[in-house]
Amino acid sequence: MDDMLSPHEARVVGVLIEKAFTTPDQYPLTLNATTNACNQKSCRNPVLDLTEAEVHITLQGLRQKQIAGGTIPVGSRVERWHHNAKEHYRLDEASLALLAELLLRGPQSGPALRNHAGRMRKNATAGELDTALTGLVTANLALLLPAGQGSRVALYQQTLAPTTELKAANPVDHHPTQAPATAAASPLEERVARLERQLQTLADKLGEPLEE
Repeated sequence: MDDMLSPHEARVVGVLIEKAFTTPDQYPLTLNATTNACNQKSCRNPVLDLTEAEVHITLQGLRQKQIAGGTIPVGSRVERWHHNAKEHYRLDEASLALLAELLLRGPQSGPALRNHAGRMRKNATAGELDTALTGLVTANLALLLPAGQGSRVALYQQTLAPTTELKAANPVDHHPTQAPATAAASPLEERVARLERQLQTLADKLGEPLEE
């Protein structure tokens, strides 16, 4: 399928979406900035070490799929890259933020995913994110893995780059009328996710990446 992404493409798409939300003054991104963001140690799972050549090849592939594009601003010689994921997948901004977090961090519980997406959509309500998460599952851009498959809680997983994730043997049926996060995370998990979000917000304000 044309919409299927390689692991490198998944990371680059997630990065372009993320930076469009979190650093709009620096977006679209140069090749160097895209590479640095792909190799960030914070908010990434797994942590990668891609070269500029690898990222450039990946961007060219995404351009062919019409999921990303590059332009050279007037007066500049440097090409800058943007994503077309919102239009390509027909998503609203809340859904886009959730998808980016799944592409960047891998499978996550509902509470953790909503907390992480909050750093991009700071004004999004819990209800808005719940609806968006249900929409991702309905659109087959994500699925819900039941607890017991290597995790104590149910986890959401993106489906655009299946080679980067463990496939679910029996995905949980999920319909728009159901609550998107039926399995509650433990109090400790929710607290850790909340603290992680607060640390990331502080790091963003200081302009310093978080070290893992």
